[in-house]
Amino acid sequence: MTSNSISIEQVATKAQQKKFIQFAWELYSGDPNWIPPLLMNIRELLNYKQHPFYDHAEIQTFLAIRGGKVVGRIASIIDRAHNLYHKEELGMFGFFESIDDQDVANALFDAARQWFAERNIFRMRGPANPSQNYEWGLLVEGFHSPPTFMMTYNKPYFGKLVESYGFVKSQDMYAYLAHVDMLKELDPKLMFIAEEARKRFHVDVRPIDKKNFARDIVSFLKIYNAALPGQWGFTPMSEGELKATAAGLKHLIVAEMTTIAEVEGRPVGVVFGLLDYNPIIKKINGRLFPFGFLRLLMGRKKITKIRLISTNVIPEYQRWGLGLVLMNRLLPDALKWGVREAEFSWVLESNKLSRGTLERGGSKRDKTYRIYDYEPQ
Repeated sequence: MTSNSISIEQVATKAQQKKFIQFAWELYSGDPNWIPPLLMNIRELLNYKQHPFYDHAEIQTFLAIRGGKVVGRIASIIDRAHNLYHKEELGMFGFFESIDDQDVANALFDAARQWFAERNIFRMRGPANPSQNYEWGLLVEGFHSPPTFMMTYNKPYFGKLVESYGFVKSQDMYAYLAHVDMLKELDPKLMFIAEEARKRFHVDVRPIDKKNFARDIVSFLKIYNAALPGQWGFTPMSEGELKATAAGLKHLIVAEMTTIAEVEGRPVGVVFGLLDYNPIIKKINGRLFPFGFLRLLMGRKKITKIRLISTNVIPEYQRWGLGLVLMNRLLPDALKWGVREAEFSWVLESNKLSRGTLERGGSKRDKTYRIYDYEPQ
């Protein structure tokens, strides 16, 4: 396929895979806010190495070439679990990168659409890298600082390229930032609600037990899949996916930044925080080996920012303040560690309960990420 001297190549060889991955390093060269992906992780998410997400999904990656140089890339993804769960035929585009050239972007989106059309799929959503349970969304506001760990980043002009092709906003997601100084002004009613909820339901709280890591990860999956069915775009995460994700993060998880809430021994809620490893990942240029992993582990004591990646409570205990109970256990440990900032990300614009709680607590909206839909004319 060609368009204005732009050729589109379906990635099929190891050499093309390498070009697909390395293009990001070329595009963001000199950008102080870009964080390179962990190479081992990105290969798996692209299905260049085996990953359990692709037990129920299919992906095809494409390169845009002009004058012998890579000028853009995109992936077409069919997430069968999503389509089965939502009873729809939807194709996800992801891993999109392009120079600031509408012709390049159009050629990439055309290639993605054609690949989907050959499989009788005509609607597109994205960006998904590769799904809602991993990294997704296009950064549209908040280019003043780097992303936190496992959040996306892109050039400011990407939104123009996507919208000019015909994509329209489907949903926004927000990243809220909280600073330790806010604790001085925290509404005392929040602490009262947390304590009353803990007493009312006889809640026991504890961090993840690293000695029983597998057991607690299964508990997390059950709570995650039970808590979110009402959320826009949600697709349950498979046990294989969660185990693979947990295995990749096991040595990076700090137990003190997590909480599991139990009622009569039954897990009913979880908050999951991760240190913001991104400044170290930038220094090691995304390479864990031979010494990058050691630098991550040795440098984490100096990290003073965390990302609260998931706060979930099963439906029967929602709206009773258990989210505050979860955070109340984590807070002293986070302060003892030296945490100064926390990002709550991401939060759907339609999730009024979570947004209201965060805003009432003094958190400020720091970044906006957007999911786009494309409907055939």
